[in-house]
Amino acid sequence: EVQLVESGGGSVQAGGSLRLSCTASGFTYEDSDMGWYRQAPGHECELVSTISYTGSTYYVDSVKGRFIISQDNATLQMNGLKPEDTAMYYCKAVARNGGVYWGQGAQVTVSA
Repeated sequence: EVQLVESGGGSVQAGGSLRLSCTASGFTYEDSDMGWYRQAPGHECELVSTISYTGSTYYVDSVKGRFIISQDNATLQMNGLKPEDTAMYYCKAVARNGGVYWGQGAQVTVSA
């Protein structure tokens, strides 16, 4: 059974940093595309960043230059956090065999 567990969320002041990790069991990162999504209250779920099994990365414009994703536990290093980054962050994995898996989410709160 595949399981994803997010960790590293929390509360910081604007300008601070947090690091989110997605610990997975039941599959290998090297065979999967990983991504982070976020959803703030009253807003739609938004794709934040992805990293493919080949190492190619994508960032939504609002986080470019501030967030960095890596294949190691699909870590999302978040720097220069802004209040508008406040949301529940979800890890998503798409395995090479087509399986799609989601974590339970990690709350990130940024105060002004």
